[in-house]
Amino acid sequence: MPVPPADLPAPQDRFSDPQRAWAYRPASPLPGTPGGPLSGLSFSVKDLFGVPGWPQRAGTRAPLPDFGPSVLVRRLLDLGASAAGKTQLHEVALGITGMNAFGGTAHPFDPERLPGGSSSGAAVSAALAQVNFALGTDTGGSIRVPAAWCGVVGFKPTKGHAAWSTRGVLPLSWTCDHAGPLARDLKTVVRVHEALSGQRVQPRPWSGVRVGMWLPLDWVTPDVSGAVHAFAAGLEAQGALISRVELPEMLGAYTPIVLSEAAQVHAAALAQPDPGFTPFTLGLLRQGQALSEDAVRAAHALRAEYRAMLDELWASVDVLLAPAVPTPPPLAGQDEVELPAGPVLLRRAVLRLSAPFSLLGVPALAVPSSQPYVGVQLIAPRGADERLLGLGLGLNP
Repeated sequence: MPVPPADLPAPQDRFSDPQRAWAYRPASPLPGTPGGPLSGLSFSVKDLFGVPGWPQRAGTRAPLPDFGPSVLVRRLLDLGASAAGKTQLHEVALGITGMNAFGGTAHPFDPERLPGGSSSGAAVSAALAQVNFALGTDTGGSIRVPAAWCGVVGFKPTKGHAAWSTRGVLPLSWTCDHAGPLARDLKTVVRVHEALSGQRVQPRPWSGVRVGMWLPLDWVTPDVSGAVHAFAAGLEAQGALISRVELPEMLGAYTPIVLSEAAQVHAAALAQPDPGFTPFTLGLLRQGQALSEDAVRAAHALRAEYRAMLDELWASVDVLLAPAVPTPPPLAGQDEVELPAGPVLLRRAVLRLSAPFSLLGVPALAVPSSQPYVGVQLIAPRGADERLLGLGLGLNP
């Protein structure tokens, strides 16, 4: 794949949109409050966030419920950042490729490949420096996956973090939804987080940090495995203590919870003779409708078991290192990937690596690796957001 050019346009320049990353661009950006800590920065808004006066389509032709204006967008404007427009996403955020009812979004540097989703347009707008940072959501990897495949940084905060409100955001799953930023560099992510949270983030050394490396070899291609090993070697050179850890596939809890809650969000549309969703999205939502209360209750009980398992793991490690994606960016239209254990559906291959940390609500940071467009993720205990970002700042370039 081609590497990003060095002479990307300045964020304030006007630009064309061959990647189809943008859902709506006003004649002029929404201005931020002058003199705020984020003055001079521009951001894009994933088309799940309510913005007064701007349309909300969520990548679908189905009718949508109204959840009001986004608290987070308003807060960013008050802090001085300007909002450039709304970005495309996988239809109603229920997917990881970036495809939707309007055709979907292409990779920022290879039009034959997928950018990842559901925050596809967000990642592209950040990768192309069309904005300083992008506002996305992450329910099962929707910030981290496109960040990894587009070569940018993505941060999913602790579930319910006061600085990253999901009020005024069209939900996918109230159990797993998070809001967070994507940017070309971690310093911008940290600047935004500090302004929103009022907490300082200082670079932290890796010396003595206990790192649990979760790398299920049958779940990733050799180049992804190599990228994670190289990243671990870099941490070890900085004094980190690396050990191997194991985690189970958690989709048995994740999938029933997300699909059942998504079906409830879109119940009014699903009651119509023609709901308006594309066939794949409609099929997933119908699966959610068909789930029994017992099945959903069992999924929540399994989630509680996984949460206890992860809590126990934090007694022996300070942070987890894991692949953010199973493969380099797949081709457009590809729905299956070849892994060491054989072919796997793309959706399952991706989600089993990223969904556990949304399901369990812990902070996760996706950063580029030595392999282009194959990011890794660093995961910390609940509430350790500033520590995680500080460790990110402490990485050797």
